[in-house]
Amino acid sequence: MKISIITIVYNRAHCIEDCIKSVLSQTYSNVEYLVIDGGSTDGTAKIIEKYADKIDYYISEKDEGIFDALNKGIKNATGEVIGILNSDDFFYSEQTLSQIIEAFQYSGAELVYAKGLFVSETDITKIKRIYPSNSFKKVFLNFGWIPLHTTIFVKKEVFENYGCYNDGYRIASDYEISLRWFKNDEISKFYLNEWVVKMRLGGLSTSAKFQLRKSREDLRIISKYKLSGIFTLSFKIARKIPHYIIPQIMGNKFITS
Repeated sequence: MKISIITIVYNRAHCIEDCIKSVLSQTYSNVEYLVIDGGSTDGTAKIIEKYADKIDYYISEKDEGIFDALNKGIKNATGEVIGILNSDDFFYSEQTLSQIIEAFQYSGAELVYAKGLFVSETDITKIKRIYPSNSFKKVFLNFGWIPLHTTIFVKKEVFENYGCYNDGYRIASDYEISLRWFKNDEISKFYLNEWVVKMRLGGLSTSAKFQLRKSREDLRIISKYKLSGIFTLSFKIARKIPHYIIPQIMGNKFITS
C-alpha cells in the first residue's frame, strides 16, 4: 500500500530539513513524498533541492494560500493513502508510517486518525502541548471535538468522492474538511491510539489576531454543519486548556502513560 506524504512550505529554511529527514527516515518503504513550495525566497528551495533525488514531486511557485498548495499536492499524489506533514513538523518516530499503514490494513477503514504533540519552537525536546484523541462518536462534534488535522490520514478516494480543501476558508479549511469527513457516516474511521506527529508551537498561528480570524471562520463552518454555534466554538477553545496544563504538570511522563 503506497502512502503519499505532502509537505507545503514557504520561507521555512530553519526547519524544512528536519521535516524532510523525518519523512526519508521512515522504516516503511512504499512512501511517495511531495513538497509544494510557495516560491520561498529565504533559502528554503536550496535545502529542498539537496534532496531532489529522494523527493518524488517538487514544485516551487506562488500559490493562493496553504489550502491551494495542499490541493496541488493531492492532485499530484498517486498513493492509496494521503497524509500531511507541515514544514515545521516531524513524525513521532521512524515507525510512524508503518503504524499508520498497519492500522489501515487491520481496520479496512478509509480514514485513520491518532494523537499529536506540540513542542517548543526552539527546543524540540520540550513538549508544550498535547493533542490526545479517542474513539469517535458523532455527538463529540457538538462539543468542539476534532482530531489534530496532521494526525488524520485518508484514502485518496475520499478526496475524489467528497472533494478537496475549500479555499473559501483562508485559515480554517482543515476544520471544514475534517467535519465533512467526520459528519459523513459513509466514511469508515479508525482511531489509532499512538502519537504520530510532533509540531513546533509558535509563530503567526498562535497570535491573538490570527486566533480571532480563525474563530470567525470556525463559527461559519460550525453553522454550515449544523452544530451548536457559540456553544461548540467555546468548547473547541476550552478543550485546549488541559492540553497545555498536563505537560506542565507531568513533563514528558504522560506520553507513556
